Amino acid sequence: MALFYQNNISGTTRMGIWHIEEPEAFFLQKVPLQRNITHPHKRLQHLAARWLLQHLFPDFPYNEILVADTRKPYLPGEQYHFSISHSGDYAAAIVSSQHRVGLDIEGLSPKISAIAHKFLHKSDVAFMQAANLQGFSYNHLLAFMWSAKESLYKWHSLGGIDFKQHLQLTGPPTQTGPQGIQMPFVFRKNAEQPLTISGYFFNDVSLVLGWVVT
Repeated sequence: MALFYQNNISGTTRMGIWHIEEPEAFFLQKVPLQRNITHPHKRLQHLAARWLLQHLFPDFPYNEILVADTRKPYLPGEQYHFSISHSGDYAAAIVSSQHRVGLDIEGLSPKISAIAHKFLHKSDVAFMQAANLQGFSYNHLLAFMWSAKESLYKWHSLGGIDFKQHLQLTGPPTQTGPQGIQMPFVFRKNAEQPLTISGYFFNDVSLVLGWVVT
């Protein structure tokens, strides 16, 4: 088994990251391949993320997963709310029996700065520059922001989101430990809703994790 990280947020909400070291046959013992994915590594990512769902909650019903028009996987009747993500050799999932959730993992890369203008509002930049964080560079913050907005997009699940206009910081990010961060956001689609995004940086593998639970 290659469980890299697990966080039991509460009795009803759990999150984890799987380091993919196993062959495809390992996952296919339990996980149905529900989509026609031709790329071998993408298939591994797909299978590992779904394997993780049942690792977190053993009664998670793999076979009932459907995929919405927005490409979000979901369960009819919402026995569980869940969100999955993958980056490189890592797959992540968050599952809750009570709360809406969103999650995203990203590898730390300077390439994110090249697309920052596409997802950062000018107020985001101002609050990021005002943040007083120890041990995090501006590239770390960019990765956290991208992961936070992806998490919110998945949490919303209905599409039609403008990352710059609908998802904005309302204050500077704050540090929750040597590798942790919290980001105060407002979701501005139709009505305003304040939300807090949590983030964590795994510096040994240069991986950023962001998640939201409501």
